[in-house]
Amino acid sequence: MAQPTSAAAVRPPAIPAPYAPSQSDGSVSVTPLSGGWSNPWAISFLPDGHSALVTENETSRVFRLRDDGSRSLVGTVPHVAVFAPGDSGVGGLLGVVLSPTWDGKKDKSVFFMHTTATETRVVRMNYDGKSLSGYTVLLGGIRRGSNHHGGKIAFGPDGYLYVATGEATQAQLAQDKNSINGKILRITKTGAPAPGNPFGNHIYSYGHRNPQGLAWDRKGRLWSVEIGQDATDELNLIEPGANYGWPRCEGNCNVKGMTNPKATWDHTTAPAQIAVVGDNLYVSSLRGYHLWRVPVDAAIGGKGNDAKTAVYSGHVLRALTKVPGRNELWLGTSRSGDGKDEIFRVTIK
Repeated sequence: MAQPTSAAAVRPPAIPAPYAPSQSDGSVSVTPLSGGWSNPWAISFLPDGHSALVTENETSRVFRLRDDGSRSLVGTVPHVAVFAPGDSGVGGLLGVVLSPTWDGKKDKSVFFMHTTATETRVVRMNYDGKSLSGYTVLLGGIRRGSNHHGGKIAFGPDGYLYVATGEATQAQLAQDKNSINGKILRITKTGAPAPGNPFGNHIYSYGHRNPQGLAWDRKGRLWSVEIGQDATDELNLIEPGANYGWPRCEGNCNVKGMTNPKATWDHTTAPAQIAVVGDNLYVSSLRGYHLWRVPVDAAIGGKGNDAKTAVYSGHVLRALTKVPGRNELWLGTSRSGDGKDEIFRVTIK
């Protein structure tokens, strides 16, 4: 695979015709922003609101993408292993988020989640606006399996780092409050449990199979999407200390102590990431090839299934984030082939 040789800004290749946006319901306008990507996994905006860091899952590369479509290679994350010895499970470089106070000078911290050959980690590196340097493990020991790595990381309104971990194909870990797998974690910038966590450890919520999306609505409520096993995928409203049921429950169930999802999809959807624009949740999907819209009020009121709408159809979709200060999303395709993925600009009308 060809590797860029410098961090100079380059114009990505034009998006080939077969990968052009297919169709929308008219409530969004989807236009090409940048082509030539290899499985972009996550997007995190810089304070300027005009550029973002983007991780590539299998190359370990990190780019700065600008809203004119140009990009710069800023570095690679070390110690990333896509495959574990003896299995064919795909891990790699996953989530990215900049410190809420990042300025490239006094605060250079940027955080990543990735798999090694033996575990999954949350790490910190330095980014000065031009290149990455340093490498510090904040939270290791997250088990990796052949799949189900979770991978999304995001800072909440409270300034703490939230981490979505999968159960690493070991379903029993999701109910084990001594394990950090199958959980949403809440930690400090040093990797310690955040003050006020419900069990006095890293865990914020549990009973998760493979959560990969995290986002807060305008009232500060945390939402997550989660890929199910055989039948049902989930949109969950996350409450501290709540048990989301896996492996005993997949989707809705009537088991005491389990928290039901606010909306579900059949398992052909595989919701990947989530973003909030106004009073709506937007969800990318890996198998359904759709970008979904779910009104927050409908989900809160128990009518999320009736109100969810596919606003755009086409491509395997994963990376998704809101553009600061604009009713706009950046949305990435996934696994179209080396150098054939793209990132779209989604304008909410």
